Amino acid sequence: MRKVNLVLVGAVMGASAVALGQQAHVFGASARAAVSDTYRSLNLFGDVFEKIRAEYVEKPDDQKLVESAINGMLASLDPHSSYMDAKSFRDMQVQTRGEFGGLGIEVTQEDGIVKVVTPIDDTPASKAGVLAGDLIVAIDGESVQGMTLNQAVDKMRGAVNTPVTLTIARGPKKEKQDIKLTRAVIQIKSVRSRKEGEDIGYIRITQFNEQTYDGVKAAIQKFQQEIPGDKFKGYILDLRNNPGGLLDQSVAVSNAFIDRGEIVSTRGRTADETQRYNARAIDISKGKPVVVLINGGSASASEIVAGALQDHKRATLIGTRSFGKGSVQTIIPLGQNNGALRLTTARYYTPSGRSIQAKGIEPDIKILQDVPDDLKGKDDLKGEASLKGHLMNGDKATEEHGSQAYVPPDAAKDKQLIAADEFLRGVKTAAQLSAPTPAPAAAAPAAPASDLSKPGTLPDTKTLDVNKPAAPAAPTEKKD
Repeated sequence: MRKVNLVLVGAVMGASAVALGQQAHVFGASARAAVSDTYRSLNLFGDVFEKIRAEYVEKPDDQKLVESAINGMLASLDPHSSYMDAKSFRDMQVQTRGEFGGLGIEVTQEDGIVKVVTPIDDTPASKAGVLAGDLIVAIDGESVQGMTLNQAVDKMRGAVNTPVTLTIARGPKKEKQDIKLTRAVIQIKSVRSRKEGEDIGYIRITQFNEQTYDGVKAAIQKFQQEIPGDKFKGYILDLRNNPGGLLDQSVAVSNAFIDRGEIVSTRGRTADETQRYNARAIDISKGKPVVVLINGGSASASEIVAGALQDHKRATLIGTRSFGKGSVQTIIPLGQNNGALRLTTARYYTPSGRSIQAKGIEPDIKILQDVPDDLKGKDDLKGEASLKGHLMNGDKATEEHGSQAYVPPDAAKDKQLIAADEFLRGVKTAAQLSAPTPAPAAAAPAAPASDLSKPGTLPDTKTLDVNKPAAPAAPTEKKD
């Protein structure tokens, strides 16, 4: 084990020796002392590792010890830096690529049972007759009882053109049947769209993967073909509860609505991590009005898009304050099937130069949803500022802690969506949406009833809880 320790230290020393040779005129006694302290710490780690291997009550797994040490080191930095083992790294690549070999079903787990939420159109599952509500009780003859949802999903995924048999239980009697399927390439649909009435294009982005910009572009082009230009009121871009994803896709989506100026900048310790992303003259939305819906679950890449469109005054933001994740993580593969590091390497800034880290983006029109009684108290996300060890944003007093993240499943009860429709159609102005709904005037007393002991009643009234913040600062040019 001592030999391993020396190899580890030798590698660090070799790299440091090169730096010392090239920059000897910079390092002084304090720098040499700091390097020496680092070597002593590495030796300490080696000593502890060796003691655990030799004297722990049971023989430990060396790989798990090393991975746990790495995870502990990264967890001490911030909540978003982490180590991914080989499997986690592959899963992350699948998620960001937006496609994988599988069956094409969205599933959830209830009381240990895997349940089909919906089969995706034109996939092996939908073609084979898998239905929403089906219970998957076995995969290739192996019961799913005791499996986690991820384990069940892993068994259903696999190489394209390979077979898999699902045993499902269907209907009130839970009658079982086997369905044989052949895996195919499945695309994770991050963009969904529809028309709101006959004059508004609604685009919902659930995450930012490699398919996102193409999905947004296709939706915009479809709306432009289906809605006459003189009747087209504009777009609703729904980013609520979107956790983020790829930086380049957020830039591309922003560029679909902006044709000039800065979209976002990133600033880190090194010049490589300090970059500015500018729009190209390709505003495919053709200048139509835009409303962006955000809430406490809108994070990272979602906030980049919302911040860029708000700073350029290209869109009106409706909803509640966003999550406040204003940092960029770089994926660093470690080679030799050792997984990868997810390392925070920069903060990002909106075009006007504001960092939303631990603060979030305030909507132009704040509207709270009516939350069902059984969800009250559970509808808020705490936000980045509540995460232990989060990166600070200057003065801690300016940090904000989360906001409402509930979205009604019934669009007819979605107050934020209704407000977006009314705003784009000119039914209500921003000022009207931002003002509390006035209580109705008291009606004249009714003629006295025969039972004078019963007072008259007025209809219940509800007040819209809204608050419009000051307009954002105009975009300014910055030099890093």
